[in-house]
Amino acid sequence: MPEPSPTSVRRGRLLRFGAALVVLLALAGYLTVQYLTGGTGAPRCKVVSGKGDGASYEFTPEQAVNAATISAVGTSRGMPERAVTIALATALQESGLRNIQHGDRDSLGLFQQRPSQGWGTTRQIMDPTYAAGVFYEHLAKVPDYARLPLTVAAQRVQRSGYPQAYAKHESDATLLAGALTGVAAATLTCEGRPDATPVGGADSVRAALVRDFGRDVLQEAGADVAAAGASASPSAAASAPVSSTDGGRTVTVPVRKDSAGTGARRRGWELAHWAVANSAALHIERVSYADREWTAGSTDSQWRTAGSKTGPAARKSAAEVRIITGQ
Repeated sequence: MPEPSPTSVRRGRLLRFGAALVVLLALAGYLTVQYLTGGTGAPRCKVVSGKGDGASYEFTPEQAVNAATISAVGTSRGMPERAVTIALATALQESGLRNIQHGDRDSLGLFQQRPSQGWGTTRQIMDPTYAAGVFYEHLAKVPDYARLPLTVAAQRVQRSGYPQAYAKHESDATLLAGALTGVAAATLTCEGRPDATPVGGADSVRAALVRDFGRDVLQEAGADVAAAGASASPSAAASAPVSSTDGGRTVTVPVRKDSAGTGARRRGWELAHWAVANSAALHIERVSYADREWTAGSTDSQWRTAGSKTGPAARKSAAEVRIITGQ
C-alpha cells in the first residue's frame, strides 16, 4: 500500500482543522444567541407601537430593567421623550442594554463610559442610575440636541469610533421610549416569573422606585410616606410603611404630573410600565392602572380590562398605580 503523499497529509489536516473551526464557530454563535436572548424558555418582554402600525420589539427582563432605569432617570431630570430615545439607542448600541463589566480599553457599563476619560469611577459607571444620569448631563450640553439626527446627538456625547452605528437602533429605542415615558399606554408587557421565590416584597419595590425616580416618587405616595419627611434619605424613605391591607404585598403610588409637566395619565403609565419591566427582578405579580391590569405568567402577558368603573372608582383607578408583589 503506497504511503500518503505530504500534500494529501496536509490537505487532511486542513480539512480536520476546518471542520473543527466550523464546530467552534457554530458553538460560539449558539452561545451568543443564548446570551442575547436570555436562553431558550427564558421569560420575555415585548413593546408594541401605540400607533397600531404593527411595529414591535422583544427583549429580555435584564434589558427591560436597564431600559426602565434609563427612562426613569431621564424623565426625573425633566428630559423630554426624545432625550430618552437617544439614551436608549446609545445603550442598545454600546452594550445591548446590559450592564457589562468589559469593553474597549477601560469602557464599562450600559453606555461603555471610561473612567480614564472622566466619566466617573468604575463603581459609579457600573451603577445604571449614575451612568444614565451622567449621560443625560452630557446630552443636555449638546446645543439643540432634540432637533439633531439621533446618531449625531449620540455621537456628540459618546465620541465613538463608529458614529453612524446608533441610527440602526432608533426604531426600537423609539418604541421603548414611547412606552417607558408613558406616552403609549398599555404597550409594554413581560411574562414575569410567577413561580420564582419572592424576595423583598414591597420594600424592594419602593427602594427600586427611589433608585430610579428619586425621592420625589415617594412623596407622590402621600400619607404613607409623610413620616419619612422631605429631608429623609432614599434608603430611609424606602423603608417607610406601605399602604397595604394584604400583609405588605401592595405598593400604591398615587399619580401626579411628572417633572416635565406632562399629564398625570402619562405619568401613571410610566410608573405602570416601569413596574412591569421590573417584574422579574422584583417578583411583581400584578400591576393595575386606569382600569387596566397586567398579570405575571399569563399566556399572553397582555394588559386586560380590569372591570368597568364609573364615578369615584374610575377616578381612583386613574389616580394611582397598584403594584402587587409575590410577598
